Amino acid sequence: MIRNILHFFEKNGFFVASRLADRLGMKATNVRLFFIYISFITAGLWFGVYLTLAFWLKLKDMIYTKRSSVFDL
Repeated sequence: MIRNILHFFEKNGFFVASRLADRLGMKATNVRLFFIYISFITAGLWFGVYLTLAFWLKLKDMIYTKRSSVFDL
């Protein structure tokens, strides 16, 4: 039963890429690779935004830290 479900999704899932490739006049593998690359780029973009915000908050905390006296340096 699981093999039938897997076969159904593979057949219909790849049909989207092949149909789009036929319409654009390209190879289906190029369309699939495009979708894979786009998914990595978008996930990596948000990870980069997250790291930038974390660095910015850490920098802000380092600058605006209250010190009780001059001798805490």
